[in-house]
Amino acid sequence: MKNSTLFFMVLAMALATACWPRHRPAEEVPEPVVGELISETQQEFFSNLARLCGQSFAGEQIFRSHHASGWEDYEMVMHVEVCESDRLLVPFHVGEDTSRTWMFLVEDGRLRLRHDHRYPDGTPEEESLYGGYADDSGTAFVQHFPADEYTAELIEGGGGNVWTIRIDEAFSTFTYRLERDGEKRLRVDFDLTNPL
Repeated sequence: MKNSTLFFMVLAMALATACWPRHRPAEEVPEPVVGELISETQQEFFSNLARLCGQSFAGEQIFRSHHASGWEDYEMVMHVEVCESDRLLVPFHVGEDTSRTWMFLVEDGRLRLRHDHRYPDGTPEEESLYGGYADDSGTAFVQHFPADEYTAELIEGGGGNVWTIRIDEAFSTFTYRLERDGEKRLRVDFDLTNPL
């Protein structure tokens, strides 16, 4: 009797695992219900970004300053993977380096960008979760994220960072740009017209 009960328990677990949902195609990803943001334009921006849910896009380096080595020889891909009412998570791969994830978060009625950096075993890197809250100058297609206090303490000179995220109105290009103290540091563009 015990053996038959055990058999049916194992069988039930195997069937449940086989039916567990895997990564869904983009057309099956529901439009997230977004929480109240600090402004209507931030709400609209979050919703526009959420339209990319479940898709991946190739990118290319447009500009990289002399302060860091360039990425022009690396394949770059962004994956809009996790889409929930209060967060959008976008892993950004540079060649074989899969350590980076952009986090767009609704926190305390504000829109926040954070950079989650992790080692291959999943533990956070020393410089991780930096970023900032969107200021009031953005639109439904462009948002600017000046560095927060945490970033200023974590990264030397990082207090002058401003990240700009732009989706052009035709939904053909996604742009990630970093400036520090008004100086261009990095720009990467992704082709939204040709999902991978």
